[in-house]
Amino acid sequence: MTEIDPIALTQDLIRCPSVTPAEAGALDLLQGVLEELGFVCHRLPFQEDGTDRVDNLYARLGTEAPNLCFAGHTDVVPVGQAASWSTDPFAATVRDGMLIGRGASDMKGAIAAWVAAVSRRLASVGPVPGSISLLITGDEEGPSVNGTKKMLPALAELGERIDHCITGEPTNPTALGTMMKIGRRGSLNGYITARGVQGHTGYPHLADNAAHRLTRMLASLVDWRIDEGSEHFEPSVLSVTRIEVDNEATNVVPALATARFNIRYNDLHTGASLEDALRARLTEAAGDGADFDLDIVVSGESFLTPPGLLSDLLVEACEAVTGNRPELSTTGGTSDSRFIKDYCPVVDFGLVGKTMHQVDERVETADITSLRDIYVQVIDRYFEKAAS
Repeated sequence: MTEIDPIALTQDLIRCPSVTPAEAGALDLLQGVLEELGFVCHRLPFQEDGTDRVDNLYARLGTEAPNLCFAGHTDVVPVGQAASWSTDPFAATVRDGMLIGRGASDMKGAIAAWVAAVSRRLASVGPVPGSISLLITGDEEGPSVNGTKKMLPALAELGERIDHCITGEPTNPTALGTMMKIGRRGSLNGYITARGVQGHTGYPHLADNAAHRLTRMLASLVDWRIDEGSEHFEPSVLSVTRIEVDNEATNVVPALATARFNIRYNDLHTGASLEDALRARLTEAAGDGADFDLDIVVSGESFLTPPGLLSDLLVEACEAVTGNRPELSTTGGTSDSRFIKDYCPVVDFGLVGKTMHQVDERVETADITSLRDIYVQVIDRYFEKAAS
């Protein structure tokens, strides 16, 4: 069996302009490569009312347990101002040892590295004593409602079981092999609408200034030290992300003011417990007679995969390939692992992410090859332990 070149496959995937929710040939390409390796592939399209149809792919090689899964996404964020790029964002240009293109680090390079790792394992050793699978969505960079979130229960209904999973998000800050994510913070979005009574700024006692109510509430949030952190998590943080007062006049007290904020929270909280605390805090800050609404949307709860089999395997593989011992971290944003954790242990490990979502997103070609080598060692060691 011929081994797959991870750099060439990354380039082929980048040349599919799969900006969420477009598939743009990326899943078709991946399915063709995987079927040549012997994988059985299933396409899983989903669509909710008011959302775009999203195509997804599940591929499995083998029928026995344990099933080691790789999770990822072929969708990418928009390129922004294409004229600001030094090359066509979807040309997958290699220059001075760097592969430039939208999705290079987030995360087509990791997908290609995993597929190449499987091809090397098959060419050098043969099939694993169990199964290898890929769970690939086209909805991670979008609303994340028609992708992994729906794939997992659908696969469970089909009798599919995943025993352990690695999500290939770009986890390394500056150098490959320095960080993996063994958990993720929760994410809560809050929407405040403060209502008052419109009036003349020269007679403020005859009005109720909604902007004043809102600023007092926001000040209470900005000054809030939510917690001091926990064993594996940094302190929870809150950021105000939008403030709006629709009032063009300079002599009118506004009757309506709105704001939006986000909390990234650790395992000391749930979305429900934070909502209770927020309502109490904002009610006190708003003052007597305040009229406001607070809407809460939790996009994912915090979770932790305690150090164990997966993290140990990745530490060993990273040290062997790069000489680096990765930090077990829970920092940064979220990933589709927030859905996967309800089905099996999961950790995130991929390429260097310092240019993800940026103009001239790029990765070192040597890092793609090294990530392939890390994944090869993880696969070999995982099934050695499973067979023992």
